[in-house]
Amino acid sequence: MGGEAWRLVTGHLVHADLRHLGWNLLGVLIVWGLFARDYTERQWMLILAASTVATSLGFLLLEPDLEWYVGFSGVLHGCMAAGLVARLRAVRDPVTWIVTGLFVAKLAWEHVAGALPFTAGSISLPVVHEAHTYGAFGGLAAGLLLRRMPARPASL
Repeated sequence: MGGEAWRLVTGHLVHADLRHLGWNLLGVLIVWGLFARDYTERQWMLILAASTVATSLGFLLLEPDLEWYVGFSGVLHGCMAAGLVARLRAVRDPVTWIVTGLFVAKLAWEHVAGALPFTAGSISLPVVHEAHTYGAFGGLAAGLLLRRMPARPASL
C-alpha cells in the first residue's frame, strides 16, 4: 500500500468501469429489496462497517501482494450474509436455506475455480473474488452479533 491507507476505504467506492458499477448497483438493489427491513438503519451501518473492515483486513493480512482493488462487491457480500442470518433466524423457510446454500456454494466455487464465468469478463480488471469471502465473513459476524437485537420481520 505504500502508506496509502485511505485506499482501504476508498477502494470500495471506486469502480473499474460503468459495467462494474452497474453490477454492484444491481446487487445493492437485490440485497436491499430482500433484506432492508430485517435490520434497523443503525444495524445496517454496523453491517456495512463490519463488511468493509473485514474486506480491508483480509486484504492486508491475507493478500499482502494485492496492489489494487475497486468495487463494492466485498461489502455487498457482507450485506447478503447478514441478511441471510436474519432470515434464517426469523423465518427458516426452505427458500432461505436454498439461497443460503447457493451463496455458500458460490463463495466455494470462487476459491476453487475463480470468478464465476459470467462475471469474470464483465469488467476491465480481473475479479478479486477473495473480497467476496472476506466481506461475507464480516457480514456474518455482524449478523450473528446483532441477533439479539430486535430485527423487523419480513418475508423472502
